[in-house]
Amino acid sequence: MSTTFPVTTAMPEAPTTRPQPRKRWRMGPRASSLALLVVLLSAWEAGVRLFHVPKFLIPPVSDIAVALWRGLATSPMAKDGLWYHSGVTLIEILLGFFVGSAIGLAIGVIVSQMPRLEAILEPYVAALQSLPKVAVAPIIVVWLGFGIGSKVAIICLLTFFPVLVTSIAGFKAVDPDRIDLLRSLSATPWQIFRKAKFPSALPYIFAGLNMAAAFAVVGAIVGEFVGAQAGLGVLILQMEAQMDTGGSFSVFIVLSVIGIVLTAILRRIQQRVLHWMPQDPAQQRTINV
Repeated sequence: MSTTFPVTTAMPEAPTTRPQPRKRWRMGPRASSLALLVVLLSAWEAGVRLFHVPKFLIPPVSDIAVALWRGLATSPMAKDGLWYHSGVTLIEILLGFFVGSAIGLAIGVIVSQMPRLEAILEPYVAALQSLPKVAVAPIIVVWLGFGIGSKVAIICLLTFFPVLVTSIAGFKAVDPDRIDLLRSLSATPWQIFRKAKFPSALPYIFAGLNMAAAFAVVGAIVGEFVGAQAGLGVLILQMEAQMDTGGSFSVFIVLSVIGIVLTAILRRIQQRVLHWMPQDPAQQRTINV
């Protein structure tokens, strides 16, 4: 007698699908900055309207926008518009920035190769750096006149020291082991400078250039306040004399844009030159908004 057992075939289990985590929408840094700007401007406009602040003290954002539009809607050569005066100020900024930074970097290179010269020049650099540049600006205008030369000289005086000080600090920050290694390979002083000192000093030099770019904008306005025939500083003085506070704020916006553009250009150059440096992880993330 044979006994048969029922044959049961196990059904394959259905694959369990784990729920995918939902992607959270995050706002990028630029979008966050733009959203913050919108909130601040809206609060500014509402606060001025709500508390009835006089326009000659704090103008509403709408008046500043109208003044900015009127200034930009004029002809590029119109002396009552923003384009002409912005061009004059921008030329002063660029000339003073390049000349002052080049002189500061050149002296920093020379001093890095001659330690005794650094000891001799150190008290003079400290004395000139502590000198208030605003107090010297009227004297420079008297010496060089109301033209562009006096403004370039003031900007050079402001941009020279940040580049000089940071470049000297950068040349000192090089790893001594790298210098000893190059010397053991019979490298010349110029080869040591080109292969070790200058690459190590580049982050410091760019930090000084970023500071110099901001000081260049300040120096141009200070020089135009003291005495000038054209420029955004002259335009600010004219608008303040007419109690046009909204127009003055529109000029401030133009100056801010110039500073932002200069800083962005320097950062782009720094990323190209210092491509071997690790960058900020926040800058490496590309977020689609």
